[in-house]
Amino acid sequence: MDVNGHLAELNIGRIRYPLDDPRMAEFVDNLALVNGIADRSPGFVWRLQDTGADATGIRPFDDPQIIVNVSVWEHVEALERYVWQTVHKRFYGRRHEWFDRFEGPYFVMWWVPVGHRPTIQEGSGTDRPAMLSVGRASRRRKCGRRRGARNGSGRELT
Repeated sequence: MDVNGHLAELNIGRIRYPLDDPRMAEFVDNLALVNGIADRSPGFVWRLQDTGADATGIRPFDDPQIIVNVSVWEHVEALERYVWQTVHKRFYGRRHEWFDRFEGPYFVMWWVPVGHRPTIQEGSGTDRPAMLSVGRASRRRKCGRRRGARNGSGRELT
């Protein structure tokens, strides 16, 4: 953990169907539950929300099927605990039901100053020296193998 900052994360996904399609109902109907668990999780700081208390109405990319999530955590372990040790894990395991396979980077973490609320542009930019793009490699962490996160220059982030 960087004692001078918090961990920001951004992830995107391309939904298979419009959010009001019945095939998306279980995902949509559980957003409040999953987000509420995040909000109450130890180490949680902030998450991006639209007027509906989630971020599904925010469509910052040209593809209208891409939805985005941005959150801030006190440290990597807090985010990891939420992702892999709560009901979030169950929904993540079913993501193929609601999301198309995404080619290319879809998840990034970087350090932000305490109190900073990152923007989508910050997370999707490429000029950040402490950016960690993990994509599919992030799944290794859930298996208990602890590896220090590293940025592009090789500096350990955790």
